[in-house]
Amino acid sequence: MFHNAYGLDKNYRGRLKSDYRYSGSIVYNNFPWPANPSDKQIKVIEKAAQKILDTRDEFSNNSLADLYDISSMPPALVKAHAELDKAVDQAYRAQPFTTEAKRMEFLFELYEKYTADLFTKEKPKRAAKKVSI
Repeated sequence: MFHNAYGLDKNYRGRLKSDYRYSGSIVYNNFPWPANPSDKQIKVIEKAAQKILDTRDEFSNNSLADLYDISSMPPALVKAHAELDKAVDQAYRAQPFTTEAKRMEFLFELYEKYTADLFTKEKPKRAAKKVSI
């Protein structure tokens, strides 16, 4: 999940000229945040996210491209991302996702739910016609 949900896949970044660009509105906000995470869940997610940053610092001589090369990603970084994935998943629901496809299906359904009313326009109410007799 980390390569999709955290914007590290080429499908989740933008381009400016021929250069890639990363921004909070494009890369890190692709999926809706869980509706009502508890304070404890938020703290677990924050701790797991910090673990990723700390683990990446252990490999400060490597570029992000090197660190996230799927064929040579450090096991400690893979583990840190798995822990964050688990923490985020548990904030969405107690039942774990059995496959990546189930997770994506859930996230897209949640996205549709959150955005369903964004593009609907309220029809103006018509005044009742007075009928003269």
